[in-house]
Amino acid sequence: MHINKVGNGSWTSGYVADIGYTFGCYNELNPNRETLALLNAGYAPPSLGAHCELGFGQGLSVNMHAAASGSTWYGTDFNPSQAAFAQSLASSSGADVHLTDEAFADFCNRSDLPEFDSIGLHGIWSWISDENRSIIVDFIRRKLKVGGALYISYNTLPGWSTFAPMRHLMTEHASVMGSPGKGVVKRVDDALEFAQKLIDTNPMFARANPGVADRLKKVAEQNRHYLAHEYFNKDWHPMHFATMSDWLSPAKISFACSANYLEHIDAINLTTGQQAMLKEITDPTFKESVRDFMVNQQFRKDYWIKGARKLSAIEQAELIKKHRLILTSSKEDVSLKITGVLGEANLSEAIYAPVIDLMGDHNIRSIEEITAQLNSNNISFPQVVQVVMVLIGSGHIASAQTDEQINKAKLSTSKLNLTLIDKARYSTDITFLASPVTGGGIAVNRFQQLFLLALQEGKKNPEEWAQATWTVLASQNQRLLKDGKPIETADGNLEELTRQAKEFADKRVPILKALHVL
Repeated sequence: MHINKVGNGSWTSGYVADIGYTFGCYNELNPNRETLALLNAGYAPPSLGAHCELGFGQGLSVNMHAAASGSTWYGTDFNPSQAAFAQSLASSSGADVHLTDEAFADFCNRSDLPEFDSIGLHGIWSWISDENRSIIVDFIRRKLKVGGALYISYNTLPGWSTFAPMRHLMTEHASVMGSPGKGVVKRVDDALEFAQKLIDTNPMFARANPGVADRLKKVAEQNRHYLAHEYFNKDWHPMHFATMSDWLSPAKISFACSANYLEHIDAINLTTGQQAMLKEITDPTFKESVRDFMVNQQFRKDYWIKGARKLSAIEQAELIKKHRLILTSSKEDVSLKITGVLGEANLSEAIYAPVIDLMGDHNIRSIEEITAQLNSNNISFPQVVQVVMVLIGSGHIASAQTDEQINKAKLSTSKLNLTLIDKARYSTDITFLASPVTGGGIAVNRFQQLFLLALQEGKKNPEEWAQATWTVLASQNQRLLKDGKPIETADGNLEELTRQAKEFADKRVPILKALHVL
């Protein structure tokens, strides 16, 4: 999420650059994940060949997707320290990935770049100048293949309308009242403290917008590096969907669907009256605008297609049936409750439980195979598709690549994961490992990575993993937290690590093996 140099000004162009961004892995950028979303919306998905991420931050996503997909990836991020870190990961994996610290104006006008099957931008659109937006749109026009997909996420109106003035005030405080010598984190802390003092005076703004106080409290709980990049840039522009559509129209692309799988399920997000109203709207752009008001949309994650081809019902069903899946959670950890815009909803046990039980062995199956094996349960193909969409959206199921793709990506993901696990010895930053099965990242926290490190070093049982992990933590004077408080004694820390290691061995190790992370 990074802005690039414009004209002859500072290379930061008003963007926060003196602290790094967080080490996130954004699966919406995974081309393998976008396929089912597009198929469900009735569109032919793009090929899986060459891909590009603009503003890759620390580069964890682009490296995981490059290593785990076996495809060719390109990307740029203006921050040289982050680009250097991303390049070091690329070197360790040996994946076909080409990363630079070039400005958008330089990168997007290179003559040696291929045409891309997908281009991705996670969040950066909201934090860049209009000049950079124009450069990116022109790049998409020239470099996205016909039939290719764009993933783009951005802050949206009307969801930001009430808090935007508070964000502006905090940014102004950091600029006017904050001393550069304090550092960005201190200025962020001071701005948050000032904003809370203002709210405590019960200003008319807070009375007219009662949700601002609660939202400020939630903001104050977030990572300061994230907040610095999210809230404290010179350029910050939440955008209506219709405005985004106008911006992208020169690139000759059209909106396909949300990258948030749960947004495909109207029943948990819209009332029956709202659904009926949307059905009366024929213009697709206006329909999305109205829907954003219905759900008070704050952040959009969208797929767009260049030369979108609508599938016939037969084509759509045939392609969906071939789509392969794997359960990425223990089946006992899959809740039969789901939260949408309308609140918490109960999932039908008669429909969801058989699918979860079937997939609980963590074998890869196609949707056609799932439907056939559940025929005796009277679960129809459309019902299976909805179950899959919900479970992908809630993070329990992932799309699986072909066996050929999996085998091609095993070596590069193994090399990348070895590097990431080694970093867990001294850092809590990275909480993902790459899977050649999903083509992307899988959540694995620091302690779990240290258990894997112990396993690689020949430690055979959870007790040994826990002891090896405690040796690493104790050497750095680190302690575990329990109920929000540090565990002071060595025995107490070892006991808690042993408990976590046993749970990891029972629940996560079989899944990581199925995902070829192990």
